[in-house]
Amino acid sequence: MRKEPRSIELLSPAKDLICGREAINHGADAVYIGAPKFGARAAAGNTLDDIRQLCDYAHLYSARIYVALNTILKEEELAEAEQMIWQLYEAGADALIVQDMGITRLNLPPIPLHASTQTDNRTPEKVRFLQEVGFTQVVLARELSLNQIREIAERTTVPLEVFVHGALCVSYSGQCYLSAALSGRSANRGECAQYCRLPYSLIDAEGKEIVSGKHLLSLKDMNRGEYLEELLDAGVSSLKIEGRLKDVSYVKNVTAWYRKKLDAILARRPEYRRASAGHSTYTFQPVAEKSFNRGFTPFLWKERTKDITSFDTPKSLGEPVGTVKELKGNSFTIAGLKPLNNGDGLTFFNEKGELEGFRVNRVEANRIFTLDRPAIRPKMPLYRNFDQEFDKLLSKPSAERKLSVRMEFQDNVFGFTLGMTDETGARIMLTRPFEKEPARREQAENIRTQLSKLGNTPFEAAEVTVAMSDNWFVPSSLLAEMRRQGVERLIATRRIRYRREEARPVKPHVGEAPEEIPFPEKRLTYLGNVSNSKAVAFYKAHGVTEVEEAFELSPRKDVPLMFTKHCLRYSMGWCPTYQKQKSPYKEPYFLRYKETLLRLRFDCENCQMLVYAKEQ
Repeated sequence: MRKEPRSIELLSPAKDLICGREAINHGADAVYIGAPKFGARAAAGNTLDDIRQLCDYAHLYSARIYVALNTILKEEELAEAEQMIWQLYEAGADALIVQDMGITRLNLPPIPLHASTQTDNRTPEKVRFLQEVGFTQVVLARELSLNQIREIAERTTVPLEVFVHGALCVSYSGQCYLSAALSGRSANRGECAQYCRLPYSLIDAEGKEIVSGKHLLSLKDMNRGEYLEELLDAGVSSLKIEGRLKDVSYVKNVTAWYRKKLDAILARRPEYRRASAGHSTYTFQPVAEKSFNRGFTPFLWKERTKDITSFDTPKSLGEPVGTVKELKGNSFTIAGLKPLNNGDGLTFFNEKGELEGFRVNRVEANRIFTLDRPAIRPKMPLYRNFDQEFDKLLSKPSAERKLSVRMEFQDNVFGFTLGMTDETGARIMLTRPFEKEPARREQAENIRTQLSKLGNTPFEAAEVTVAMSDNWFVPSSLLAEMRRQGVERLIATRRIRYRREEARPVKPHVGEAPEEIPFPEKRLTYLGNVSNSKAVAFYKAHGVTEVEEAFELSPRKDVPLMFTKHCLRYSMGWCPTYQKQKSPYKEPYFLRYKETLLRLRFDCENCQMLVYAKEQ
């Protein structure tokens, strides 16, 4: 028995309606966007009306809209969250991305729930639990290797979503309390102050400075564009691009870049199929390096490597363009293969190892003129973090997404009939009475030409057939009107045919035995992020006997504030497991930024670094 092809989804971010529409235009199968409140990016909330408009637009292409409502909720926020979820469902949202298990015990509409990466999904046991209680998609931790992803897929059946591109949190998502402890701004409440991007000095137990003023907790950005096929073969169904705070140019470029890569795989792998309909064409050639990035890493893909960190800068590095060749006044020549343009922004690392930037004033062949001479020297690598010409292309309409449609035009006893069938099988028939009379000229070519003028509609004509019993005269005005009405009816038919995924009720229901689906742990510490009575009830219904309050409700002292696979001992070459090198410095180590002091502990058994606040 032949298996149905597995649906593969390219999932793009949107900070607002404009970004969401452009994500769809540029090839996304689904878009995730922030709810009006309670999203893990507090600065990326959206109105219900904007979400409704985005859903209407996406559903034309059978694309889905997932709404992020993935913060932990306080007791007094539950009623408001419940009301908002109903409003989001009525607006057309296809699923909610959630962290707080209290949501599962609210009075919910039949909307699917996706388990956010904030729920710390890194083991087969945790993912299987989420599957069995009713979640319809699970977002895995970014830190998982290919083998770990494969193991989870082999032991579960729920669709798995993984990040393939964008900014990397240095800590396991949902397990970082550094911002909450130091500033009262909780990452689990969508208000992270990004202490991980600050410059720190690394000092040892005796106060010796090992490293001075580097961004020691800052990681490069993820890019797994070359490994998509391996992810699909490992069992992944949703490929996620990070960036709900990124601008529209980033969304356009990165979505198009992954769309083209994914389409090339789907074209030769019939066991996988695209999750939405239509195809996109572009006015530009997408290049991932041209959008905001701190340098790229596949991030713990198959083994631990040193290429994951961005110690020198947390800012956008850009794409490599060459090296400085000859300096002359306010100009220099460059040895490189990429042409530069007037107005480009270039960056370099200065003598102190800090990132500096300057604007190109004029380009003549390979000679670059600037208003003021930057502090560059021969053989220094240069990067471009702003491409003037590329940005111009992206500032204009840069993609069209079309659904292929077959059209048939024929006569009948009292007039003419137009049939339209799109690539998904949606079909309409439109008949117009018209007094027929023989034409003086051949009509078929004009009929095909007029009907093909689908312009700013979601459709493009893949085939137009004309089957008339005689060469009847058909006015262009009649063809235009039938085409317009046919498009309207086909759009209406597509809206009627669109079916949202059915929710699986999250268990247990009243009267069900909790031990049927036990949670993998019997005790939840502050790491469980439980901040309301509904969440407590959820976990206790699944056999958890002890539930601590979330850190945000009861701040703790002398507990880990960050759990990270990034290890500074490994970065320095002193890892006893992988590098077998002994450190010349005395532990414990500390990170210092101004008056802030953080203590480090190395958990080699679990291959992770823990960060504590040092009491003053």
